[in-house]
Amino acid sequence: MKATMTEDAGARTHAAPGARRDGERLNGLDLGALRGLCETVAANPSEGRAGFRVCTRWAGGTRSVARVDCWQLGGRDKERHFSIAADEPPELLGDSSAPNPQELLMAAMNACVMVGYVAGCSVHGIELESIEIETSGELDLRGFLGLDSGVKPGYDEIEYVVRIKGKGTPEQFRQVHATVMATSPNFFNITHPIRVRPRLVIE
Repeated sequence: MKATMTEDAGARTHAAPGARRDGERLNGLDLGALRGLCETVAANPSEGRAGFRVCTRWAGGTRSVARVDCWQLGGRDKERHFSIAADEPPELLGDSSAPNPQELLMAAMNACVMVGYVAGCSVHGIELESIEIETSGELDLRGFLGLDSGVKPGYDEIEYVVRIKGKGTPEQFRQVHATVMATSPNFFNITHPIRVRPRLVIE
């Protein structure tokens, strides 16, 4: 499925009839830049090595603030500066000053697959009118609170619904949907086990 986007990005840069465009832009994306990225990474896979890092500090109570200062592409640092706050609702001992970690987890997956839908539709020449992604899940607090060792602290399942509208056929939208599920990093991260290597430093 990854080859589909590469081939389409290289071979299909025209939009559907009537699509609003600015040069090679469609749905707010620069199709020439997308095609160039695909060609660069295909020719030199090391240029496609992307590294991300977040540092999170306690901010009192259940509140924390994560800092993003840079990321890496092809072994080169790229500066960017953002803060991401998290807190719990009052029922979970917080002040509800920010989304909680579960909501941020779902938001991160939604944002990641959103990029996939927009890019996939764009390289197929589909002008989008709207996309909405709603994700939900339910967990049992007995696991988190350590009240029952037989209860897992996380989800049994997560459901996500994509509502998409645009100048594409149902078959085109189904093809984009399948491609997103096959190529989205965060969809993969949530649906597959990945290694996590914790390390404790006591100061």
